[in-house]
Amino acid sequence: MINALSTALEKEVEERSGEKPRLCYQCGKCSTGCLFNFAMDILPHQVMKLVQYGQRERLLGSHTIWICASCETCTARCPNDIDVARVMDTLRAMALEGGVAPAERNIPIFHRCFLGNIQATGRISEPVLMGAYKTLSGDLFSDIGLAVRMLKKGKIKLIPSVVRGSREVRRIFREAKE
Repeated sequence: MINALSTALEKEVEERSGEKPRLCYQCGKCSTGCLFNFAMDILPHQVMKLVQYGQRERLLGSHTIWICASCETCTARCPNDIDVARVMDTLRAMALEGGVAPAERNIPIFHRCFLGNIQATGRISEPVLMGAYKTLSGDLFSDIGLAVRMLKKGKIKLIPSVVRGSREVRRIFREAKE
């Protein structure tokens, strides 16, 4: 149960994620274990505190919620069993739904391309994924030399393969949208 002193943001995050940010006592284990903490403007334990303080605009406009890779290292390290990665996912969803421009512009573009690729073929095809991403991000040629080297070494297949259960994968995507 959410207590009377909880902020509106804390209540919303708890309702949407099923997690209890108020249980965080700032041990910092989530932040210490995060592989991307060097690139974050707000560390994961600070995110939890800002949720408690109701700092909606600061959190939804932060780079941190977009830089988080959802690897769940923070979640595994939390002594209070808070799924910190789920809280980050919830904050990203809230930012998108609230029309807040992502602080990391290209990450949502990559995410859409990634999921679209899986939905279409049931797996990732690097050339299709990167072609879509490069086109939508407008960054067409920054690493073309790397792509050529990877093709020469056989690290990338030009023709995407489709998994046998691709219809089921598309059905899962349809049901998730409903």
